[in-house]
Amino acid sequence: MNNSISMQSDGLIDYLNRVQDCVNSPKQEIAVEGLGGSASAYFLSRLHQLEKGRPVLIVTNDQNRGDLLLEDIKYFFDYLNLQTKPLVFPSWELLPYESLSPLNEISGERLEILNKLRKGENLFLIAPIEALMQTVVPGNILQKNVFSVKKGDELDRELLETCLADNGFSRSPLVENRCEFSVRGDIVDFFQPGADSPVRIEFFGDTVESIREFDVFSQISVNKLNAIDILPVRELCFGNIEKETGLKQIFNRSEELGLDSTQVKKLHEKIENQGFFPGMEFLAPFFFNSRETVFDFLPGDTLIALDEPDILFEKSKQFGELIETEFDNCIEKGSIVPAPHEFYLSSDEFFSKCNDFHGPVKISSLKVTEYEEFGNGIEIKQISPMAGNLDMFADQAIKWFSEDQKIVIVAPTKGQIRRIHELMNEWDLEVDVDLGRLSQGFHFKSANLVFVSEHEIFGRSHKHRHRRKSNSQSFQRGLKDLKKGDYLVHVDYGIGLYLGTKEIETGMGGGEFLNIQYADDEKLYLPMEGLGYVQKYVGGTETPPPLSKMGGIAWKRQKKKVKEAIQEMAGDLLQLYASRELAKGHAYASNTLLEREFADSFEYEETDDQLKAIEEVENDLESDKPTDRLICGDVGYGKTEVAMRAAFKVVADKKQVAVLVPTTILAQQHLQTFQERFREYPVSIDMVNRFRTPREQKNTLEKLKQGEVDIIIGTHRLLSKDVKFASLGLIVVDEEQRFGVKHKEKLKKLRNSVDILTLTATPIPRTLHFSLMGVRDLSVIETPPLDRLAVKTYIRKFDEQVIRDAILREVDRGGQVFFVHNKIHSIHSIVELIRKLVPGVRVEIAHGQLPEHQLEKVMKSFLDKEIDVLLSTSIVESGLDIPSANTIIINRADQFGLAQLYQLRGRVGRYKHQAYAYLLIPGTGALSGDARKRLAAMEELSELGAGFQLAARDMEIRGVGNMLGKDQSGHIASVGFDLYCKLVEDMVKDIRGEKVEPRIEVEIDLLVKGFIPNDYVPDLSQRLDFYRRIQLAADRNECMALSREMTDRFGPHPESVEKLLALLEIRVFCQQLHINQVLMKNGKVFLTLLPSTPVKPESLADILDEKLKMLSEFQIGILLDRKGWRTDLNMISGYLKKLLKSLDMEKALL
Repeated sequence: MNNSISMQSDGLIDYLNRVQDCVNSPKQEIAVEGLGGSASAYFLSRLHQLEKGRPVLIVTNDQNRGDLLLEDIKYFFDYLNLQTKPLVFPSWELLPYESLSPLNEISGERLEILNKLRKGENLFLIAPIEALMQTVVPGNILQKNVFSVKKGDELDRELLETCLADNGFSRSPLVENRCEFSVRGDIVDFFQPGADSPVRIEFFGDTVESIREFDVFSQISVNKLNAIDILPVRELCFGNIEKETGLKQIFNRSEELGLDSTQVKKLHEKIENQGFFPGMEFLAPFFFNSRETVFDFLPGDTLIALDEPDILFEKSKQFGELIETEFDNCIEKGSIVPAPHEFYLSSDEFFSKCNDFHGPVKISSLKVTEYEEFGNGIEIKQISPMAGNLDMFADQAIKWFSEDQKIVIVAPTKGQIRRIHELMNEWDLEVDVDLGRLSQGFHFKSANLVFVSEHEIFGRSHKHRHRRKSNSQSFQRGLKDLKKGDYLVHVDYGIGLYLGTKEIETGMGGGEFLNIQYADDEKLYLPMEGLGYVQKYVGGTETPPPLSKMGGIAWKRQKKKVKEAIQEMAGDLLQLYASRELAKGHAYASNTLLEREFADSFEYEETDDQLKAIEEVENDLESDKPTDRLICGDVGYGKTEVAMRAAFKVVADKKQVAVLVPTTILAQQHLQTFQERFREYPVSIDMVNRFRTPREQKNTLEKLKQGEVDIIIGTHRLLSKDVKFASLGLIVVDEEQRFGVKHKEKLKKLRNSVDILTLTATPIPRTLHFSLMGVRDLSVIETPPLDRLAVKTYIRKFDEQVIRDAILREVDRGGQVFFVHNKIHSIHSIVELIRKLVPGVRVEIAHGQLPEHQLEKVMKSFLDKEIDVLLSTSIVESGLDIPSANTIIINRADQFGLAQLYQLRGRVGRYKHQAYAYLLIPGTGALSGDARKRLAAMEELSELGAGFQLAARDMEIRGVGNMLGKDQSGHIASVGFDLYCKLVEDMVKDIRGEKVEPRIEVEIDLLVKGFIPNDYVPDLSQRLDFYRRIQLAADRNECMALSREMTDRFGPHPESVEKLLALLEIRVFCQQLHINQVLMKNGKVFLTLLPSTPVKPESLADILDEKLKMLSEFQIGILLDRKGWRTDLNMISGYLKKLLKSLDMEKALL
């Protein structure tokens, strides 16, 4: 749809022309008032359309307003077919002089923008005032530290390595996180902090042959580039000259302040030895001779726009006061920091800088002057919210239509667009419905134009949340993170200790072997071809497993015992499944018009996983078998929406729904979520928990019994005998594993008579998901929100300054804080401490011993943002979803378990702002070894690397226990997680009568040895991972994919790898043909077939020739040309392909 508006066709054009005349005269202020709603974004977009690419800087009062304005401008740029990409120059989101560094991602975004400006690009920028009042890296320093690489350049690879190291990148065997680089032969990988994808540069000699972006999960190239600018990781970037200047300036400042020389010496040593430390960026003025801000990078014809200038003026003054306060605190503590005027602009300086450019255009939502120089004939009004009153909107829309106003309704999903079209057709109205997001609408009367956002019609306003595609690679199993001292499980020999690799000479030459220690100090040297038999041991317990005895019967007994337990468990599951198949349930009506309308009103675009789960639940409910499905997905992945779709279907068929949750607080939040989602429909929703008085509960239960309540939400109170339903259809159980044994038994009895949907945030392993299909109905939602950032986690000794800074920073950016203190008797002293440290902050207490009405009031106040800091016990561990709360402080973190810390930290990081977790430990006294391990793991888990995957594995083990029964945990520990999953898969197939194909081991002796050289894949863990994947490859597709991946990641194959992959292809073909031996002798190759082979003498008639002979019923002979190993292996592979083709097994060749 072309939404371009002719500039001559509306009443804004004359106004814009007059504004433009003023804009073209520097230092001419222009006041534009009365731009309510998103009208300011529309006005700026139209002005940019007229100005044809003039650079623009819009100043906002904070980051949140900047993000909101960005969304509106993105929509209008798209609407007006403008090609410019608007960008936000973010603030550090730190307190002045704080002892933390800005996030690498934020610094990366800022440096990307500064570099574009340095190169003369005209940008459309939005920036919070704090970002603009702060100095930045000088242009000449940035230029010195940018390393540009073009395809075809002559470049010494070692120089590129040095550049990456000097620019702050960390060397790593595998690039998985931002700010890392890796070198493998002629290939250099790196991941810039402000980039979406890492980059791979491949050399041919000293020539840059290609520059490619690659996928961080699969490590495979996805996009070609012609050039790349490599930017520093940090904004404080300096060479030896700047370092020398900085150290000298620091010394001079310390003398001015009269500080102790030992303190100065410590700071000098830190800079000399460590290079960088948290908070060092605030020392930047000591290292740079010039004081520059973003304004110094802007082109001279840049148009400056001030969003709400009165608020900006007030904010600049407040920020100036905060700078002075924090500076005084630093001086009082004896810290060496630059003076405020060296690092920041004052309020007066800031506005003076704005006046040096074109404009500024001062944009206000309020019209406060009777006469506005440029405002003649312009009338823009904000849309009055309809709050879900469709009749009110219909009346208003008909009035606009009668006045010949063009109406544009903006909706964020295709489902909502469909729904709006249906409504408009009912009212016989012609409107444009556009896909996009708009914070608020407006009525531009003189232009006969009305913009309305979807939530103004239906009465909902939500934070924008992107989704990303599911990536099954992110939890890939293997040996990638294997290190000495880890335990391994060999299918035949049991649990051993990995001691590293060892080079051993054999008859075929040298080779690399895994060195595994078993009981009684016995060693197993496992060749790389045997990696398919081993997995890394993960048992879900902190105690190390006992080593198995090689050749002993204990391991076989252990496996047998686990198999028997799995058989019993699987049998019980199957029996339950069979009884449900025989039972008759209520078959709900197929997808109705009302259901489609409810689905279309969902404020997000569903992910594929979510849609699949919804479809599976709908199919369950529409059948006449009782539903019993488990929905698995992390917090924020969309499980609740799946449950609400099911609830709507049930209620629409005049049945009732019970939502069972483990905690009172979670019940309260679910009540609000359900009421918000169902607000447009005549559905009665109520709650039973201890927030309600006995009288209120009695009244609610009576209504429930009479059928006057459609959806009831509550804790285990709902399972009490006095709770009666008029017609119960569905029970939704949230986190069933957190209920007691009696409650679980009650649920078990209900399973055959009502439909049950269980939600869990504990991950379920993919292998188990597939193996249990048909035995346990399971839907997995794996797609996380795109904007979610890893929570930045700090371990700190209990320190008042740390607490003050953490709270002040979060509150200053408009957020809220969780403070967890698990001792009720001393919780009031913490309240007093917080009030003393941060005067004026609103803090309240929440814990399980508070009276119900008081706890409810506190929780509601926190949800409504009437409280800045919620000081609570661990009752907030699960369920709460508060996007504005992005800092959590956990006192005595050493006394919590890893799972509990993981859950608590999950309370923050729900929105796209960076979230912080502070794990406070005692200032004195030693921590226990286990506490140290737990805290170290939590700190490591703040990035989505190998540590996170390991934690995911531990979470999955809990998931297995939750799904299959706690008694299975011991069996997992005895044989290891991966082997346990494999045994479950085989057992379930066996019980269901499916044939379990044994893996055919092929002995290949062709006098050719293939291997992966150390200089081709230098990192041992990656080498092991490739060997294991090669051993587990099941078809030619996987062989070819492995070949392509190795070429992409490591360059052209050396001869030894070519041999390895050629042998792999032969082995895969042999497995498909049930050939278990390939031997070369005197220029001939003998293929030995198993009795199960599909190859029969009669099927060979068409392919037998002088080179290929059937020697016996189970042996085939091939006469080789002996023109070299490549010709020999190709010849063998070619005949095997012919055999597969002759048996109509071509699919094996695809």
